[in-house]
Order: sequence, then structure tokens, then C-alpha cells
Amino acid sequence: MAGPVWNLGRLNHVAIAVPDLEKAIAFYKNVLGAQVSDVVPLPEHGVSVVFVNLGNTKMELLHPLGSNSPIAGFLKKNEAGGMHHICIEVDDINKAVMDLKSKKIRSLSEGAKIGAHGKPVIFLHPKDCGGVLVELEQA
Repeated sequence: MAGPVWNLGRLNHVAIAVPDLEKAIAFYKNVLGAQVSDVVPLPEHGVSVVFVNLGNTKMELLHPLGSNSPIAGFLKKNEAGGMHHICIEVDDINKAVMDLKSKKIRSLSEGAKIGAHGKPVIFLHPKDCGGVLVELEQA
């Protein structure tokens, strides 16, 4: 159960790390016929992102940006790419973070940062989340 002061919302996106962003864009756009956003560089997160609109949710294609990109490390271990994280919306990210910390759920940063949608996000440690990297995003 989330907690009395915050609520879990909908699945915002599933993020997939890709070694070749242009090839991935072409697959989703030209082969599957999906609506695909422009490439958005996020230097503060070390990634370039593209969103594939699926109607009820999105997929986020992640590609390394810069030498310190966490996605570069992921792709070294998973050369073909693969699922990186899931993103779930919350109605109050600050209350959610405080509540989760009290439940001994670690985050990968001290506080929320602005994500690709211009909203506060925080990543929860996969070792505390059943092996899944979970991103929470302010709804």
C-alpha cells in the first residue's frame, strides 16, 4: 500500500536503452507505424530520449549522451540494449519519497530532479524494488 498521504498513479512509460537511436526510431516509426517524438537531449541525465506514443502509455528510447552516461554503462553490459526502467506517476512525489524512505526504500539521488517531461522524477534502487529500476514522476 502506498501510504495515506500519496497515491500511485498510472504507468507513464517503459524505458528501453538502445545502442543505435536512429535505427530504433526507424523501427518504431517506419515498421510499426508508431508516433515518435523528436530526439530530446538531457545532458543533466546523460541521455538523449525519444518517446514512442502508444496511446495509453509511452516507451522511452534512451541513448547515451556524453562519456559519463549511465546508459553507456548499461549498454556495455547489454550490447543489444533492453529494458532499463519503468516510470510510474505519483500524485505527490515529495510525500512519496519521504514515505518510501521511512520504509527503507533507497533512491538513487537525494531528491527529485527534473525529468524529460519537465516534471520532478526520482529513481528507486532496484535492489529494493524486486530487481526493477523504478522511476517515480510527479503527475
